[in-house]
Amino acid sequence: MTLHGAPGLAQSAVRVGTRPPPDRGGRRPAARTVGPPYDEPVLDERDLDIIAALQEDARATYADVAARVGMSTSAVHERVRKLEQSGVIRSYRAVVDPEALGLFVTALIAATPLDPQQPDDLPDRVAEFPEVEDCLSVAGEASYILKVRTKTTGDLEDLIRRLREKAGVATRTTIALSIPFEGRPLAT
Repeated sequence: MTLHGAPGLAQSAVRVGTRPPPDRGGRRPAARTVGPPYDEPVLDERDLDIIAALQEDARATYADVAARVGMSTSAVHERVRKLEQSGVIRSYRAVVDPEALGLFVTALIAATPLDPQQPDDLPDRVAEFPEVEDCLSVAGEASYILKVRTKTTGDLEDLIRRLREKAGVATRTTIALSIPFEGRPLAT
């Protein structure tokens, strides 16, 4: 069986827990965790190896992944199924060259609501814009950073105008001159 997708898109959420030593009364404080959600089970080394293999080649067969991680094909199949069902592996998809689609301009747009009292629903308001590839909620001056792709700088200017009007935000835009890398696999 073949897994369909592209490298770099199988994503994981890993809980890393450490148990501090007991206090003088013999009680152990709760484990410290990094990464949401806190109630998810810890992924073991085999799960992490499978995730790394799928991020490198998400079209690899279960047999290919099994050979790489030193497990049986059926065990890899079962683990991948569980990783998918639990939401650790979110999706598989093709990574397409934007320039092949005529999208030559990549920009980051910092968006700040004009009215701080308005509802925090910018992701819903920008979802209708096909040019918006990513929407990140951030700390700092802006509320969100949008990664956008357009055909021309004129199209980018039009997008910014539409964002300001329809989304009710002030914007600050940075145009990428080149993109040395993006969409790197998550470290496992």
